[in-house]
Order: sequence, then C-alpha cells, then structure tokens
Amino acid sequence: MSMHRIYAIILRYAFLLRHSYDRLTDVFYWVTMDIILWGFTSLFFREAFVGDPNLTTNLLGGLILWYVVWRTQYEISVNLLEEVWNKNLINIFSSPITFTEWIGAFMINGIIKVLLMMCVAVPIAYFLYGMNFFKYGAHLLIFIPLLMMSGWVVGFTISSFLLRFGTKLQTLAWSFPYLINPFSAIFYPLSILPFIAQDIAHFIPTSYVFESARSLINTSALEPIMLWKSFGLNILYLSISMIFMRQSFRKVLERGLVKLY
Repeated sequence: MSMHRIYAIILRYAFLLRHSYDRLTDVFYWVTMDIILWGFTSLFFREAFVGDPNLTTNLLGGLILWYVVWRTQYEISVNLLEEVWNKNLINIFSSPITFTEWIGAFMINGIIKVLLMMCVAVPIAYFLYGMNFFKYGAHLLIFIPLLMMSGWVVGFTISSFLLRFGTKLQTLAWSFPYLINPFSAIFYPLSILPFIAQDIAHFIPTSYVFESARSLINTSALEPIMLWKSFGLNILYLSISMIFMRQSFRKVLERGLVKLY
C-alpha cells in the first residue's frame, strides 16, 4: 500500500472542497442549521415539560453523533458518485492506484470531514446552549469511532449498489442512511418503539451507541456490554460490506467502467 497515492486522492477531494462553495457549506451548513433548530426546540421542551435539565444535551448530543454516521457514509457514497458524474473512474484506475488505496482514501477523507464538522458543531452547541460536549471526555473516543464504523458500513453498502446498478440508484446516497435512523434511538429511548422495531434495533449497531450515550448523560453510567455489541456488529457488517463492494467493483471491471456512465 502506497501512502503517497492515498495522499493524492485525499488531495484531489481537498481541491474539490476548496473550489466548490456548495461542498464547503455542505460540511458546515446543515449541521449548524439543525443544531440551531433542535437546540431551540429542546429549550421549548424543557420549559414546557418542566424538569429535565438533560433534555437539551440529549437532543443535541444525539444530533451531533448522528452526523458522525451521516458524514462518514456521505464521504464514501457521494464521492463515488462524483467520480461517476465526472466520468473520472477510468482516469483514476488508469493510474497505479489500487482498489484498497482508493477505499482507504475515502475512509481517511471521512475522518477529516468529521473532525472539521465537530470543530464547528461543538462550539456552536456550547456557546448557544451551554452544552459542554467534551465533559464526557474519553467516552467520545469510543462513541465516535463506533459511529464512524457504522457510517462506513452504510457507505460501502450504498456504493456497492451504485457500482452494480449505476446512477439510477444514486438517490440511495441520501435516502438509505435514514432507514436506520428510526431504529438508532437518536432522540428517544428504544423502549418507546413498538416491539418489532425494538427487535430490529438489536441488529443495528448505532442503537447501542446512542443508548449508551443517553445513559451516560442521564445517569453518568455506562454499560460496556452495549458498546461491545456495537463493535461486534460493526466488524461483522463492515467485513460483509467491504467484500460486497469488492465483488461489485469486479463486476464493473468485467462489464467495463464506461458502463457506469
């Protein structure tokens, strides 16, 4: 594996970000607007339903952590679409870059964008609503990587379908992540879901992270077993999704990359 070739792909997307205002605002704009919207909504809830001082933290914390999942998958699925739209896949794979290096660049790029997003989202949540995201310290170093792994699973799964079926399924890049949203317990405990939905949530790795985060906020207690379950499911799904994407890529090579356009 060549780090300088991985760096070249990362640099390519950095240049796209620098020269595209809509991509630049896409990193910061939606998370900022959602934090403002949900922040004021949670303040209203706290006043209307007197008594829960952790309501704002629960809602905003869930929102910010969800964006970790969304941003991570976006950097895989939409960057793949970018190459398809620009008819650039042939150019990339005419170079010495390997499939593994290409995927590695996507994953590193997602980490960078998540860090950039957090640099904007966390200060806004603190200065507008007094939410100190970093008081949970080392726990964030567990939550965020687990959520990023889930984002990679979603991103690779979407990309596999895009490679197999082309841009006619490109709407998956925006719609598919929200299929797991209701089962992830982002803004509410799993206990309020119907029993069948709770059963489904047990197979969704993000649900364990959000339940753990809520427990930490409300009771200062953490259940390690839930995080281990999330890690185990993420490893399983990540392995399957990467194999699926690799096979999809091979199918594309058999048909010819030009068939994607």
